[in-house]
Amino acid sequence: RGISSDQRPKRPLTAYLRFVMDNRPAFREKNPEASNLELIKKLAGAWKELPASQKQVYEEARKTDWKRYGEQMAAYKAQLTPAQAAALKEERRKQLAKRRSIRAKRELNLLGKPKRARSGFNIFLSENFQESEGISPVAKLKKLFDTWQKMSPSQKQPYQQLAEDDKVRYENEMKSWEAKMIELGREDLVRSKQQRLKKKPAETAKAAETAKAPSGGRKAKLKKSEE
Repeated sequence: RGISSDQRPKRPLTAYLRFVMDNRPAFREKNPEASNLELIKKLAGAWKELPASQKQVYEEARKTDWKRYGEQMAAYKAQLTPAQAAALKEERRKQLAKRRSIRAKRELNLLGKPKRARSGFNIFLSENFQESEGISPVAKLKKLFDTWQKMSPSQKQPYQQLAEDDKVRYENEMKSWEAKMIELGREDLVRSKQQRLKKKPAETAKAAETAKAPSGGRKAKLKKSEE
């Protein structure tokens, strides 16, 4: 209590990031029309061509700051109680987990992973969100949720059918995408058999139930004939 990870000493910048921070304003002035991505590419190219002697200046600054960072961290940890240290460790763990999750999502987007199937409510929401009235997005969401809850099964049915169709689309696209991932040697991104069964389209599940029904009927008939 009374200690936050915001008070934790900040890790020093790398030599490259120091170069970027120092030179970004000048590069922006020379390239006012360039996008942020284009600007970063130009700075990366300039860093690559920078003589070793000039790079060393940034590297020495990094080393100096790293030494100071070590001293600050030691002082910071010394003031923590065991409970505070444990709480901050847990906070740090959650932050790192969140960063890993963001990086993983970014990688999957770059690899073209299909978008998940939408539910009936999500489809209803996307179709009506812009038109609905509300003082804020949260108010709009609440209003639409209440409307969805009051809708009859027949009113929901078109949206549920679109959701079932979207499940089929998702499964077909996922099968194709997973085949590509296996070719690329990324089996770690392929779902397990159990996961695939859980996400099986509803039509397939219904078909399986229908297939089971006749066999039960035949068994009943056999019992009657035996009697």
